[in-house]
Amino acid sequence: MLRFGIISTAKIGRDNVVPAIQDAENCVVTAIASRDLTRAREMADRFSVPHAFGSYEEMLASDVIDAVYIPLPTAQHIEWSIKAADAGKHVLCEKPLALKSGDIDEVIAARDRNRVVVTEAYMITYSPVWQKVRALIDEGAIGSLRHVQGAFTYFNRDATNMRNIPELGGGGLPDIGVYPVMSTRFSTGKEPLWIQATTERDPDFGTDIYSSVKADFGDFELSFYISTQMANRQVMVFHGSDGYIEVKSPFNANRWGPEEIELADRSHNESRIFRFQDSRQYRREVEAFARAVKDGKEEIVTLENSKLNQKVIDAIYRASEKDGWEAV
Repeated sequence: MLRFGIISTAKIGRDNVVPAIQDAENCVVTAIASRDLTRAREMADRFSVPHAFGSYEEMLASDVIDAVYIPLPTAQHIEWSIKAADAGKHVLCEKPLALKSGDIDEVIAARDRNRVVVTEAYMITYSPVWQKVRALIDEGAIGSLRHVQGAFTYFNRDATNMRNIPELGGGGLPDIGVYPVMSTRFSTGKEPLWIQATTERDPDFGTDIYSSVKADFGDFELSFYISTQMANRQVMVFHGSDGYIEVKSPFNANRWGPEEIELADRSHNESRIFRFQDSRQYRREVEAFARAVKDGKEEIVTLENSKLNQKVIDAIYRASEKDGWEAV
């Protein structure tokens, strides 16, 4: 059993990842750390976790954990991923790992010098939904892929929420813009070459709240929009010469809606629905991570993959400041 320590009592950990670890077959949470010991103990008691620490450093120095899960604000991901790796712990860090692609080089160096596993927590890549999308594209179910279309939006104007605080790494592109990019790259195995984009910022927060993006992958295009101040919507469509694939609940599986893929033929006279009763994508994520720690053979999101994804986000920001295309 891989023994996890959780750095912070953040909501995504409490609601999604800690329950997934406790439900997993090959890992368990053995410690919770917070800068407030009372909060750490409260969360530890909630999940029957034996150890609570009043500092992150104290937990990293302990021998009661083998790995850490990091759901801290984005601006702190690089720092604590490196500190955890240097403490000899394996690292599962929430996305986005970084705010600039070049910063990931420091994490790669820490991973290599300490011989630990470090990965960014893109739960969708472990979901049977997205693995099915990739398989359908690979087998030519929609012919030649010509266009990918996506949207990911929600409404949040809470000034205290980290997503609206630039110093903590807030903004729509770091929070949700990474998903249409990663899901397209994962499903097709291709990388974008050029980016065209527009981005709007909130006049009070200073964070990016809307982006409309076109990405040229050479053989096909990706177009998507994201927003942190629009009505909730999620969709991804892969449109080919012989049909299309629509992912009904692409990112927040189960919470958003039915976990379904529709595969339609060219004439739209016939379609097939693939249903997934419970993808448990967070559980699959932590189990894959634990297997990667054990044998090094499991397919996980590598730091090199993370750097390529962040390069696209970097290019979107640059493209938003100019007319025309920006190289990735």
